[in-house]
Amino acid sequence: MGSADSVTWLQKLSEQLNIDVDWMDPSYTLSLPIVPHDMTSNQGWVHEQMCNPINDELFKSVVKEYKDQGWLAIYTRMAVLMSKANIDNIQGRVLLQTLPSNAYDTEKTLEHARAYAREFESVGVSKDRFCIKIPSTGPALNACPILLQEGIRTLGTALFSVHQAIAASQAGCLYISPYYNGDREGAAFREERKVWSIEKFAGVFADEGNSALSLLKKRWRQVNWAVIRRQSPTRSSLSWLNFLMMELSRTDIDYLANGGAELDKANEEDPQTKKRLREALALFVAAEKRSQAKIEEAMKAV
Repeated sequence: MGSADSVTWLQKLSEQLNIDVDWMDPSYTLSLPIVPHDMTSNQGWVHEQMCNPINDELFKSVVKEYKDQGWLAIYTRMAVLMSKANIDNIQGRVLLQTLPSNAYDTEKTLEHARAYAREFESVGVSKDRFCIKIPSTGPALNACPILLQEGIRTLGTALFSVHQAIAASQAGCLYISPYYNGDREGAAFREERKVWSIEKFAGVFADEGNSALSLLKKRWRQVNWAVIRRQSPTRSSLSWLNFLMMELSRTDIDYLANGGAELDKANEEDPQTKKRLREALALFVAAEKRSQAKIEEAMKAV
């Protein structure tokens, strides 16, 4: 990562932002010039790590132990054990995502979040060291207040709009993870509220975008594993930035009422949110199904 005297782009950013690692491989986390704050993941990253040869024996062991409980129990156990393997390499929490195929089912979202929590407890990971990612749909976010009462913290993910962020705050999410890319126009807003969810900016795949967040006083960044291979800061000029205010979503609407009907309505009415939410869930579901197929095939051999 450069000479001992050089300062990397990542080190410079870490002076102003909390940096997460968006990858589950412990060797990769240890290769970084900083100690990341949290470790984020999704169904795609869980599947990639599950297929990593270093986890072959662990996978076989979990399949053998949990084969009578079904593929999801095996998946959940593997995800937790792979997260635990990296927890000593970070400062804060490891994050796992509930099944995206259940993004419109409150009860199933609750069940999977609780299953993660039970597995974390079984391997000695306390509730202040993990967080559950919940898709920002009406039914899924309705699980968050219930989980909060049980001491399980959540993050609102698949989040592409201000109204989804407001809904996540109403749901008591500890974090939200808005997706921004490149130099898209952004918006900042401030409303009086006891507690707002902390923003973890995801999907910023450019040095300029990451640097801009420090100017916006955002204290949290997820840096994608493919981006942080760059060794030094790029040109410091941010003259390309042109942040425009947009019409802000209303904060007086209860987006969680009636099973989240208002949130789902707002998601449908906003073309970009509708499109990107659908695409994100489809991407995550595809990864989920790949893991399910791998696990079910392994179960046949046990």
